[in-house]
Amino acid sequence: MTEIDAKIDALVPAWLTLPDIAEQFGVEVTRVRQLVKEGQLIAVRRGENRALHVPAAFIDGDKVVKGLTGTLTLLRDDGFTDEEMLEWLFTPDESLPGTPAQALSENRGTEVKRRAQALAV
Repeated sequence: MTEIDAKIDALVPAWLTLPDIAEQFGVEVTRVRQLVKEGQLIAVRRGENRALHVPAAFIDGDKVVKGLTGTLTLLRDDGFTDEEMLEWLFTPDESLPGTPAQALSENRGTEVKRRAQALAV
């Protein structure tokens, strides 16, 4: 869980607090915190209260967007920090088109994972 900088904050169009996600998932906030701890989600501190927030694009109704967890694992294995992962996921990529986060939400995870794997080379 990192402190967010203005550049990343500007890239991510919408954020959700952990209690918001817990409500959507129908679980306790502690379960959402566990997802963050396990690396299935990225949470950053932002706003006046420095509350933990997760990009809204990472949530699909009552679950984590398909393919996100695997992509985060690949990026972590490549040595990316949480901030670098957010920047990569929300920076437009003309070859996709759109951002990797958009591609994941559109069920194009294989393309995103291929690009993440290529970063390690």
